[in-house]
Amino acid sequence: MKLVDILAAIAVASIWGMGFIVAKSGMNHFSPILLMALRFSLTTICLVWFFRPPLTLFRDLFWISLVSAAIQYSLTFTGVKGLDASTAALLVQLEVPFGLLLACIFLGERVSPKQGFGILVAFLGVALILKEPKLSGSLVSAMMVIAGAFTWAVGQIMIKKMANVGGFMLISGIAIFATPQLFLASYLFESNQIVQIQSANLSAWGAVIYLALIMTALGYGMWYRLLGLYSINQVMPFLLLLPLVSVIGGILFLDEILTIKVIIGGMLALSGVALITIQTGSKKHN
Repeated sequence: MKLVDILAAIAVASIWGMGFIVAKSGMNHFSPILLMALRFSLTTICLVWFFRPPLTLFRDLFWISLVSAAIQYSLTFTGVKGLDASTAALLVQLEVPFGLLLACIFLGERVSPKQGFGILVAFLGVALILKEPKLSGSLVSAMMVIAGAFTWAVGQIMIKKMANVGGFMLISGIAIFATPQLFLASYLFESNQIVQIQSANLSAWGAVIYLALIMTALGYGMWYRLLGLYSINQVMPFLLLLPLVSVIGGILFLDEILTIKVIIGGMLALSGVALITIQTGSKKHN
């Protein structure tokens, strides 16, 4: 990978890692799905004037946005609402083994013995985290985050098949369709949306701005560009930085405390992800 792309991948992981911290702050006021709907609304308003997807892509973008944005974010951040940001970031790491398994099924990628062992280690680590007594009343939230990780992996497989579409055009198209989908989901599953919007303070709107412009527009724009240039195995290892940023951010900004069981489980999960993603001799996709 070129140095500029390595730096971009590190930046993406850091931006997304802090996204969990910012989202937790935003959810002190907004309900989770409404927060995501506002996030993609602002992304659409800012990007659609410059990156308009062609009509021929609308059908694919509708389904990709439904899976990788509307369903995924509804699950993930409704789950994050009931968990520490650092714990949620560790659980989200299952998106990597899920992604590899789905890539094997739908893209014909092969799973090496080392990667197979990594999948096992990652799932064992998450299982240990789920046994933490502190999570006994939050297992539904944890399972929603895990379901969101699986849905994210499905979405990445769908996106990988559109690798020739520019990153910013792709996120612009996804945002266009995700916005009404998320507002509909919020209407169905949440309440008091108008009151929340009318009473939001600067801190709440600051979270929306970060999630919309930094995490989504900038972060995903760079990520989709990297997916178009390199193989999944080349770019996925950089996401190992994501939970580290979230854990540090959770401790510094949210006063979160990690238990020994969560630390050991998190280390196992990250070790498994590292075994899966860190490969030698990866080749660039043409």
